[in-house]
Order: sequence, then structure tokens, then C-alpha cells
Amino acid sequence: MKLYIPKDYRPRLVPETMEEAIKMLKLTFQQELSSKLHLRRVTAPLFVLAGTGINDDLNGTEHPVNFTIPDMGGAKAEVVHSLAKWKRMKLGAYKIPVNYGLYTDMNAIRPDEELSNIHSLYVDQWDWERTISADQRNLNFLKSIVKEIYEALRETEQKLYQLHPHITPVLPDEITFIQSEDLLKEYPTLSPKEREREAAKKYGAIFLIGVGGVLSNGEKHDGRAPDYDDWTTESENGYKGLNGDIILWNEVLDNAFEISSMGIRVDKTALLRQLDIEGCPERAQLPFHKALLEDRIPLSIGGGIGQSRLCMYFLRCAHIGEVQSSLWPQEMIDKCRENNIIFK
Repeated sequence: MKLYIPKDYRPRLVPETMEEAIKMLKLTFQQELSSKLHLRRVTAPLFVLAGTGINDDLNGTEHPVNFTIPDMGGAKAEVVHSLAKWKRMKLGAYKIPVNYGLYTDMNAIRPDEELSNIHSLYVDQWDWERTISADQRNLNFLKSIVKEIYEALRETEQKLYQLHPHITPVLPDEITFIQSEDLLKEYPTLSPKEREREAAKKYGAIFLIGVGGVLSNGEKHDGRAPDYDDWTTESENGYKGLNGDIILWNEVLDNAFEISSMGIRVDKTALLRQLDIEGCPERAQLPFHKALLEDRIPLSIGGGIGQSRLCMYFLRCAHIGEVQSSLWPQEMIDKCRENNIIFK
């Protein structure tokens, strides 16, 4: 359990007003995101069949919640970790053309999370995916999509300010793009999270490019599964990776605050390369992977954007438990209550 208590913390809104603000933020942002990226809403599954390769492995160590289904011969189902692969399959199933896509409300359970101000057992995010062409698999296109998402964030922040003028906007006019390798070179003695903190504090909002591959120090900035984001394709100037994280500076927590993980998805070449790097080439025989290798799934870009994290950030909350219902250690609940942090 990790817990940070801001000094002299006071909630910006009373509980009744907080609920209305959460509703407004979620509605406004998804409308902005849908409009800017040409996405249509679809309904998502809470669980998928195990052994199909559809569920995401995240860092490769998390264990999904699972159960058996008697009426399906004891087949095993898993609660989703995210919907990166499922969304891509739906692009093909719905025959969504290039430059259009879909988004959905994704709800998940991640029992292995270390609970903290920003990590919960319950995950709620907007999962989105958009069909792209082969010539869009480049860094400039990735940056253009990041800029659109960032503008959706800024416009949502302005709407909140109109309704609650005491919560003044803090996002900078533009997001800053930084290669993970350059960040390592700038702060060689710091850990990845410490490097993120320094950069986020300096710029206010960053997109950290190239997450998942090994850097020049022989370590990864952070883990990524080998079969959704492309973290090995060369982008420019010798750098690798067509993915990254949107990270904001959080004044309340005095720390970097990741709000989205996203990227251009693997094509056939990148998939096989990354499966080999991670030592799991046998996954190429799973249904999802075979469909990709046989060109039955379109090229795409996509990501996830935390719903509770977005609300927590804009409402200047100190703990994600202020904007979502989940389970927390009693010690954490008591300590937070003593410091005016009241969970739902």
C-alpha cells in the first residue's frame, strides 16, 4: 500500500456537486474525443474466453480474474485487463474504414495492483481504436493524434472552469513530445518514474515516446505487452517505438500523472519481432495473432484513457477513491479520512 497525503488538503467540491461534475466531465470528454478522432461508441465485454489471445497481458505478470462456465462445457473466461486486441478485431468486424474508429466504456478488475492514490482494483477507461493506412504508421501521425486528444482534454478543462470558476485551468497550451531515450540521457541517475516526474513538472504535459523496448542502459522505461503497441519499429533519428504515454503534472500529488497509454499497433512484422524478443513466439498460433498475420485484422492506432483518473485530475482530488467506488485497506480509509480525503 502506497499513500501520499497532500498538506492541508481540502476537496474543491462538496459530495453532491462532485457527482454532477464527474457526470459532466465524462460526458464532455467522450463527446470531444469522439468528434476529434471520428469515433463511434460500441458496447464492450466485461470478460472474454481464456486461451484466445484476446485479453491483454499488460506487463506480463498480472493475473486476470477468471471463472468457469458450466453451460459452455466448463470453458474458462477471464475478466478483461483492457480491450486493445478486442477493439482491433471489432474494427475489422464492423468494416470501419481508414480515419474512422470506435470507443467504448471499459471496466476491468486488476487484483494485482498495488493500491495507492492513483491505483485501484477497479479500472474504468475509455478504450478507443481507429483504422489507419500503412503510410500512417509513422511518428508524425502518432503525434497528430496525441495533439487531438490533448485538445479534447483542454476543452474539457475549460468547460469545467465555466461551471466551477474556482477550479482554474492548469494545462499548458501545448503538449511536449519527449523520446524515452532522450529522457534517460537527461536524467541518467534517476529511475523511470523519477524521470517522468522531472519532465512533467518542467513542461506541465508530455507525451513520452517509445515505451516497452530496452533503452541504452539495458533497461525498459516501462513494460508493454508484445502484441498490441509497436515499440520496436524505427521512427526517426535512430529511435524506436510508435507508442507512448500522455503524462500530466499533478500539483495536488506533486508528481507525474499518467492519464493515457496509447500507440500505433503492431503490424505483422512488428508482432513477430516483439513476440521473439519477449520469448513467446508460440503466441503467433493464437486466434487473434493468426488473424493479424493473415491480414484479417486492419492496421490501427488506439489507446486507453482513464475515466476516474481524468475526473481526479480535473477536480484536484488527492485520491482516486474520491471519484470511484472500490475496495481499500481500512488503514488507508482511516488515514485519508483524518486528512479530509473522503472515499465513495
